[in-house]
Amino acid sequence: FRYDAALVSALKDMEEDILEGLKAQDLDDYVSGPFTVVVKESCDGMGDVSEKHGSGPPVPEKAVRFSYTVMNISVSNKNGSVRIFEETKPNSELCCKSLCLMLAD
Repeated sequence: FRYDAALVSALKDMEEDILEGLKAQDLDDYVSGPFTVVVKESCDGMGDVSEKHGSGPPVPEKAVRFSYTVMNISVSNKNGSVRIFEETKPNSELCCKSLCLMLAD
């Protein structure tokens, strides 16, 4: 995925959480921002995914995944910056959004 398109897609998926955060902080007037989004990027080795081509030996390959996690979102208002979303489990596989899966040898 293109990075910007992937981030926009993730933020659209989080729309309800963002709106709830704005309401909880009584910031309904700031629904159009400006927002600050903090993203954690990561790269994981996913192990051996060797394939056998024809009758020859297996070709050693490793799968590598590039991903990101939206860590927190804040909105700027007249009193400064107010956090409206924070990832509660930043190291969880469930909140990690994949960008790219590559094979390497």
